[in-house]
Amino acid sequence: MNTLKPFNQTKLFGLNKYILELIKLYEISSLPNKILLSGDKGLGKSTLAFHLINYVLSKNEEFKYDINKFEINSLNHSYKTVINESNPNLIIIDIAHEKKNIDIKQIRELIQNLNKSSLNNKPRFVLIDNIEFLNTNSINALLKILEEPNFNVQFILINNNKKILPTLLSRCINFRISLSHNESLSICNQLLDGKLKELINDDLINYYLTPGNLYNLFIFGKLNQHDLIDYDLKEFLKLVIKKNYYKNNFLIKYIIFELIECYFRKINTTISSNIYDKYTYFLKNISNTKKFNLDEEILFDEFNDEILNA
Repeated sequence: MNTLKPFNQTKLFGLNKYILELIKLYEISSLPNKILLSGDKGLGKSTLAFHLINYVLSKNEEFKYDINKFEINSLNHSYKTVINESNPNLIIIDIAHEKKNIDIKQIRELIQNLNKSSLNNKPRFVLIDNIEFLNTNSINALLKILEEPNFNVQFILINNNKKILPTLLSRCINFRISLSHNESLSICNQLLDGKLKELINDDLINYYLTPGNLYNLFIFGKLNQHDLIDYDLKEFLKLVIKKNYYKNNFLIKYIIFELIECYFRKINTTISSNIYDKYTYFLKNISNTKKFNLDEEILFDEFNDEILNA
């Protein structure tokens, strides 16, 4: 099993109603050219975007998108070129592995690409993932091309339920994506061949709400040789902080931020009355760490010492 990558997920799980809505808008020529897909990280928003893009680009190709099965055909030409990063009708922007922001250079390169002549008559898609990592300069540059986009260009922006500037939000049509807890568990169970309960501790499952995050949690355990059936929420947090797994793994760092909040909710009724003050303190520090790209090591170590090992 490999880490989930939205661009190579040929099957769409649990988001059928959303892609049907988007396809319907496309077929009646009413699909907005600036779409914002908003929802918790790990719901499959980027996968949904790639399926919509494949539906459009593969319409007149062999092995076109299968709307009945909500599935991309791996033999399809557009899919193959997306996989090998050579599709002329798709530009993908995301935070680089070694970076903390989507920087202005990436947006300038996007503008240059959009100013070049199209190689065919198909729509060109610009997919910007994790837009909460756009810095101020990047947003300002992006706003200019969103105001007056090139002909036949579709923008799809992915927001992981984070606050974004009103100036950016106002230029897009926002589609909110959500799954119930049971739907998330069902999807993850499919991804794990029906073995979710055998692979991940119930305590982690109860607080890990999105299928993508649950699956990536399993992959983390497998790669680092930790059997996650043996780790409850507290022990898992102690493990990843003690071993510094978050330092070279963006997904694990994101996981810790989310699970710290979950842990406070879990212990809220079982410890002394000062829990609210500590919760407020750490919640504020988490927000500042994300917002200002601060070093998270001090925050995590403090949480480990004051809460987990108290």
